[in-house]
Amino acid sequence: MLKKILLVCLIFISYTSYSEARVVTLEELQQMPRSIEKDYYIWRYLRYPSTTSYQAKVAIRGISHINKKLRVAYRKKTGLSIVATAPKKKTPKKSLFNWRIKSQANRLFAHGIKMVEQRKLQQAADDFYEAYYKYTQRWEKDKTLFWLYLLTNQKSYLDMLKKSYHVNMYTLLAADFTNAKYPKTIVTPNPKRDRSPYVNETDPIHWARIKAKLKLPSTNLDELAELCDSKESVGISTYIKAKICKYTKSYYPFPYRDIMRHLPRKRQALIYAIARQESRFVPGSVSRSFALGLMQFMPFLIDHVAKQKGEVIDYDEIFKPRKAIEYADYHLDYLESYLYHPLFIAYAYNGGIGFTKRLIQNPKYFREGAFEPYLSMEKMKNVEAREYGKRVLTNYVIYLNKLGIPTRMIDLINQLTDPAQTDKFRKP
Repeated sequence: MLKKILLVCLIFISYTSYSEARVVTLEELQQMPRSIEKDYYIWRYLRYPSTTSYQAKVAIRGISHINKKLRVAYRKKTGLSIVATAPKKKTPKKSLFNWRIKSQANRLFAHGIKMVEQRKLQQAADDFYEAYYKYTQRWEKDKTLFWLYLLTNQKSYLDMLKKSYHVNMYTLLAADFTNAKYPKTIVTPNPKRDRSPYVNETDPIHWARIKAKLKLPSTNLDELAELCDSKESVGISTYIKAKICKYTKSYYPFPYRDIMRHLPRKRQALIYAIARQESRFVPGSVSRSFALGLMQFMPFLIDHVAKQKGEVIDYDEIFKPRKAIEYADYHLDYLESYLYHPLFIAYAYNGGIGFTKRLIQNPKYFREGAFEPYLSMEKMKNVEAREYGKRVLTNYVIYLNKLGIPTRMIDLINQLTDPAQTDKFRKP
């Protein structure tokens, strides 16, 4: 019991809700732990008209990561370029070794895809086979198994995929190809309490403190997950539970039902699919580029949606799930006026609608042909959007089924080369 009390004190000391504040002082900044979340508040502080050049120079000493937004704001305020102040961390030799091995595997896989394009299928199979043994992450191994099946038509590769603990596009397709059930996923049961007294889930700095605690070997993760367990902070508790099992279990929670119920089920599934990928349902999330909240809205998009809705909004309001879901629903209305397929909507949500339009209008992508549309999904140069799309599509299928709409991945995949079913940009 004493250990649990100490854990609470260590994690939740200096419990201050910055996400409600419209103005952060220099003193408050200096109390925040060095983190991406603090970087966001430093950026906001640099943008205040009342912040002096001297104060900006003091504030910038606390950054952990320099991005373009910070560079621009600091230069406008001081006329100077940012000099890195965060201590450099020495990368462990093991991490460097793992990075090199993964890079080799990625090169092999990319070369395999090129060989498929050139119809050199034996060379492609050799590349995928070698990549399989170099990859360490389960989902990356799964994609090589999937392509080995496509090239060889050997059912043994599907059997290996169905034994994977990871839920991804490839394991779902393996189930489709063999008329099997989808892999098991975990819907977290409704927590007994609405709110945890130990968590302010809408406070990015509070989330930064929890993340720092997660890195300490002395932290009891089971106790921490229990402390964070509530309806409002289910994203944080499932984030920790996934870490406890080393991501061998797939959690698909259903938070914020009071907000979501009024939406059509397909829209619910899409919002859940995006939120799970964007933030793991952590409302106080901040990315390195300052994408904010549950749905990871960029500040410029918050400004745009607010203007369209005739609202004045402080960026911190997007850390509230209700506002994040409201803005996501509005933005998805816009995307769906041009795009009808969840994969293309995911590409647009991540990379922008202009990027998606250029991609699908390119005659080299998502047209009828051998190994399509899988080939198009793998050869995209925008790596982030490429992998993001596959994961959101997987989440979407899982959530549709959980919401009572029976759906198979293969049916959505088969639509991708038919413009009438996917988008307004291409002629049927």
